[in-house]
Amino acid sequence: MAVTSTDHPDANLFPHATGAAKSTVDAHQSSADVTLYAGWFCPFVQRAWIVLEEKQIPYQYVEVNPYHKPESLLQLNPRGLVPTLEYQNKPLYESTVLCEFLDEAFPDKESRLLPQDVFERARMRIWVDFVTSRIIPSFHRFLQHQPENGISPEQDAGLMEKREEFLSKLKEFIKEMDTAGPYFSGSELRLVDIAIAPWALRLWVFDHFKGGTGIPSPSQDGGRDGAIWNRWHKWVDAVGQRSSVKNTTSEREHYLPIYQRYAEDRAQSELAKSMRKGGGGGVP
Repeated sequence: MAVTSTDHPDANLFPHATGAAKSTVDAHQSSADVTLYAGWFCPFVQRAWIVLEEKQIPYQYVEVNPYHKPESLLQLNPRGLVPTLEYQNKPLYESTVLCEFLDEAFPDKESRLLPQDVFERARMRIWVDFVTSRIIPSFHRFLQHQPENGISPEQDAGLMEKREEFLSKLKEFIKEMDTAGPYFSGSELRLVDIAIAPWALRLWVFDHFKGGTGIPSPSQDGGRDGAIWNRWHKWVDAVGQRSSVKNTTSEREHYLPIYQRYAEDRAQSELAKSMRKGGGGGVP
């Protein structure tokens, strides 16, 4: 039985994953020791979902509309947020916690996503936290910014300020990348790559709603930051080609109504409300 909230303004979602992600969902309907309670559209869910796919861990996928929380989810996670993981009938939640747990609980499954070296592992956690506490909030402040009536994006000083804040955080992150790559730490995909991937691959929302990110394309002159943006494009290309990423991403058209609510600052998610209050996240 679901807890009804039919009047919630964000509840009207496309009901299931599409494209390659739909095929992935269909392939993971059987019972398993690991059950992922998920929303196909949620970038925090995609973090844990990518780890499951990357490590080829057997799991069951359960689609949840987080605004119509089923009792089965609330019994595991009283806040009813996704992602929530059920492991051998025991609950876990918070996306970065789930990612680390899955890497440690299944060390024999494909490659490890956390470095074996203790210093490098600690350093990686610093930059995973940077993504969550700095990049994601600045992404949403940029996306949720509202201009004064009649002001175009090109004339909107507030929008330009939010864009520059986001780009500044992103450049700080890129400067910490291994110079050769293609991934953050070098030739192997790691947890920090997965932590930022869902937002990196949603940057098109700024082209659609906010007049662009301000990131030069690979064919454009990046000026004094050219080397930084070239490194970024190398990273994006590598991560975007991972089957674990492709197979957890739905068709763009179904994300649009969701991100339109953010772009118009009408979204009522915990993250959106936190941004309106001037907060830094409170992200799942």
